[in-house]
Order: sequence, then C-alpha cells, then structure tokens
Amino acid sequence: MSAPVRPCPGAASRWWGAGLLLLAASIWGGMYVVSKAVLDFIPPMTLLVLRLVMAAAVLGAWARLRREPAPRGRDLGLVAVMALVGMTVSVGAQFTGTRLATAQLGALITSASPAFIVVFAALILREAIVPRTLAALAIASAGVVLVVGLEGLAGGSRVLAGNVWLLVAALSWALYSVLARAVTLKYPAAVVTASTCALGAAFTAPLAWWELRAEPWPASLPPAVWWGVAYLGFISTVVAFTCWNRGFALVEAAPAGLFLFAQPVVGTALGWLLLGESPGTGFFVGGALITAGVGLGLLTPAPGPPGADRGGGDRVAAGSGRDLRPADPDPKASGGQPGCPPAKRC
Repeated sequence: MSAPVRPCPGAASRWWGAGLLLLAASIWGGMYVVSKAVLDFIPPMTLLVLRLVMAAAVLGAWARLRREPAPRGRDLGLVAVMALVGMTVSVGAQFTGTRLATAQLGALITSASPAFIVVFAALILREAIVPRTLAALAIASAGVVLVVGLEGLAGGSRVLAGNVWLLVAALSWALYSVLARAVTLKYPAAVVTASTCALGAAFTAPLAWWELRAEPWPASLPPAVWWGVAYLGFISTVVAFTCWNRGFALVEAAPAGLFLFAQPVVGTALGWLLLGESPGTGFFVGGALITAGVGLGLLTPAPGPPGADRGGGDRVAAGSGRDLRPADPDPKASGGQPGCPPAKRC
C-alpha cells in the first residue's frame, strides 16, 4: 500500500506552518553560540554523528509507536539524497565553517539560503518566482546586514576557508529544504526527519572516523559540553528539523525560506538577554526590516506553477526527467482542489 497523500493545506494551515518555521529558525538562532562552544572540544563531523544518532533514535521510536508509513522505492532514494545533502554536506559544512570563522559571519553567509531556495523551488518544484517574493527577499536581506553589521567581517585565510564552508552550507541547505517539501507532502515530518538523520549519520560516520584519527577524542569533557551536545541533538535536531520539514509542507518553498532570516535576530537578542551584549540601532531597524520582508513574503498569494495551463509537460523538473513537484494542477486529479497532490491508490 502506498503512502497516503497529506491533506492540501488551507489558509489556516499556512499560518500554522509559518509558526513552525519561525520556531525552527529561532532555535537555530541560538545554535551558533552552543555549537561554537562545543566545537572547541569535539570535532565537527564527530559532533554531527552524535547529533544525528540521538535524533534518529528519538524520532524513529516515535514513528514506530505511531506506526507511521516509511518512505519506500523512489521516495526512499529521494530521502537518501536529502540526508546526504542536508545532513552530511550542509550541517557538516556549517559546523566546519563555524569553527573556522565567526558566529557573525556564520549568521550573515548562511542567510543566503532563502535566495537559493527561491531558485531551487523554481527549478525543481516549478514554483513561479513573483516580484513580491523578490522584494521580500531584498528587504529581509538588508535587515540581516543591519542586524549582523559589517564590522569585523575581515579575516585571514582561516576565516576565508570558513566562509567557503558556510557558503556550501547555505547552498546545500536550500536544496535540502526544497526536496523536503516534496517528500513531506506524502509522509509525516517526524518520519522524514528520522530517516534523513539515520541515513545522514551513516553517510557521515566514515568522515568522523577519519577525523578522529587526526584529532583524537578528548580524555574528558566538561558537563557543559554534554549539555550542549544534548541541546544540538534533541532541541536543534528533533524539534527544529521536524518543525522545519512540516512547515515546508504547509508553506510554499520561496516564502518559507524567508524565515531563516530570523536566525541572526534571535542570536543577537539572546546575546543581549543572556550575555549582556548591547545591540545597536541597526539591530532594531534591521529586525523591523526582516519582519516586514517575512510578512510580505507570507502575505504573497500562493503562486501556481509556471505553465500549469499548458498541460502535464511542465511537471517534469528541468533537466532531471523526474517529476518532483508536489502538486498536480489538474483539479480532477486532486479531488477538485487545484494545486493539491493527486489522490493515491493502494
């Protein structure tokens, strides 16, 4: 029996998805400080394996208790690609870049993901690029520059290498997010997240083994480091990844990606509240611009896929020969609801 198609989200579900995306981005906003501290003791790929194993165990047990359907066939292959791109490549590059560069640079460079999401959503999901989404992207990007600031962004070769890793993280995360939208329209977000974490841990384990040969495991770790590992595994992965994947099933990819701009705002706010770091005027002005940009993107009417009136030929992703678009433009195929996935038969 094939997996049931998830219900087509309405306006209320879209706002619920927005809340899930905001929660995920807010959690990740505080992750940079935690990961920076933990990476002083544990190498990046090793930390990634620990994080993914913990998340896969928790979410896998939850999925089994609920008897949720697991991805099979071509869907499982797509989940494997998600795991490689989103977990091993993106999170691994993020950890490596954060270790080499600064948290300020990390927040600024990884905020490029929404722009890449817009491009991938058009190429893979065939979502139309509308001017209002581009305007929202520009407004929120300007806000990020004001929040993060341009002071202290210069650095030596070590920081330059970190910048490259962070750019790889932003690009690969965008691809992961778009693929996640295609998969979570068919399977529960917890199942998708558990599968990607388990496969991601398997893909990353050889890199962690090679890494530990060059940088052995510390003889002892402070308790605070283990608390940081637990935060990364359970909060930043189990909670945040599940919310992010589910949110992408309820909100179109382009406006959903705009919520990543909340990360530097939350990170700066936490530094203000917990560390006594006083933000400047740029934080408040930039925060207002980010809020305006995200709101503009979310209020943009959901666009139909380009060329939907030309028949089913446009349903194949350009250059791929495979149909990854989650929606069928034919109302009859989706039970009379345009833009919803076609009904599945057992």
